Amino acid sequence: MDNNAGFSNVGSVVSVRGSVVDMQFNAHLPPIYSLLHANEGKIAIEVLSQLDAHRVRGIALTPTQGLARGMAVQDTGGPLKAPVGKGILSRMFDVFGNAIDREGAVSDVRWRTVHRAPPALARRSTKSEIFETGIKAIDVLLPLERGGKAGLFGGAGVGKTVLLTEMIHNMIGHHEGVSIFCGIGERCREGEELYREMKEAGVLPNMVMIFGQMNEPPGSRFRVGHAALTMAEYFRDEEHQDVLLLIDNIFRFIQAGMEVSGLMGQMPSRLGYQPTMGTELSRLEERIANTDAGAITSIQAVYVPADDLTDPAAVHTFSHLSASIVLSRKRASEGLYPAIDLLQSSSKMATPGIVGQRHYLLAQEIRTTLAQYEGLKDIIAMLGLEQLSPEDRNIVARARRLERFLTQPFFATEQFSGIRGKLVSLKDSLDGCERILRDEYKDYPESALYMIGGIDEAKKKAEAKKKTETKGEHKN
Repeated sequence: MDNNAGFSNVGSVVSVRGSVVDMQFNAHLPPIYSLLHANEGKIAIEVLSQLDAHRVRGIALTPTQGLARGMAVQDTGGPLKAPVGKGILSRMFDVFGNAIDREGAVSDVRWRTVHRAPPALARRSTKSEIFETGIKAIDVLLPLERGGKAGLFGGAGVGKTVLLTEMIHNMIGHHEGVSIFCGIGERCREGEELYREMKEAGVLPNMVMIFGQMNEPPGSRFRVGHAALTMAEYFRDEEHQDVLLLIDNIFRFIQAGMEVSGLMGQMPSRLGYQPTMGTELSRLEERIANTDAGAITSIQAVYVPADDLTDPAAVHTFSHLSASIVLSRKRASEGLYPAIDLLQSSSKMATPGIVGQRHYLLAQEIRTTLAQYEGLKDIIAMLGLEQLSPEDRNIVARARRLERFLTQPFFATEQFSGIRGKLVSLKDSLDGCERILRDEYKDYPESALYMIGGIDEAKKKAEAKKKTETKGEHKN
């Protein structure tokens, strides 16, 4: 692992404050981002600042138990490195590139620094293509960009991880590249569950997982995203493959940076965030790009503190994305899954030049119908549906049917809901929405359109319901 085996530069620990370690080097001062080892290699420290001619301050990437003043520190002679190569496929790693899936050591890999520059502007691709997900609400109203960045915004427990898991499942079918899942500061059980599910689904051979879990020190959670990107860049630049990079959760990356910044003694900015948040996020996000070699398409979950979309973490993340999918607690409480707030979510791809005229006009009509329904909700709450004009009543009927048609049973939730997951093509999704807007389904009960795949299933569902009701009447 250590490419600088002949290199020797030893210093000593001067002070330890939580994860912050000050060290003295008399011979040669390690450069910024150097990786240092203490306590016989058990403790890894990354240099973040040089205090004077002989002292550096670093942040520990491992717990600092057992570290004491005066202890020897070995300079590795290089930065933190991540493994790259075909050998990392189907494996699960920590931030140091150690395999954590109990499948033995990794062979056939090279080691590469996690601190890499984003691709030059001249190498970036400028054409926009759509990335189909098989999820109706996303493909119709919020198309994702191949080689772009999409964010899933939502508070705790509204379904960000479920939506990410579903996307991984759907991509494997018609996505020929490699998927990389990067867990930043997430629960340990989520990593274990995802690994088991992917193994059962048979999709591990084209997947790499890397985790910096919730219980790990902030330094480790702060670097795991960079390690994942180094792996993704290898598949894009050298294997010329398309990469799907899933990050869960980018807020935890910002949070880890906030902890590191506070520990290093920097003055906090608004709401206690680090003053360097914009730079740190850009350093990570700008490496996710579409080049002449291939594309890294990224889907990132973003936890929104207290459901407040004006929080600096959410605002800074918004600026990097080509599509923002906002999940709403209200829709989740109504049982409309995926719980996407269709009016607050947006995509830069939804223009006539990219998705085509028919798709664009349909999406605009759906948005208008849903927005008019939103405006009528107060009147309905106060006066009741009967007081609306016939035209307004039609709008409400269409909007409610559209809302139900845009729900979808997920493969990821089959074991809980008992309903088989559905993958719906963009053509079927658009046809269904168009037929609802033309009032073809106004005589069908709303429940017939709930949790179905293509629109044709509504007929079967309505007939099955009728049969059940008739049976019930006969019994009575």
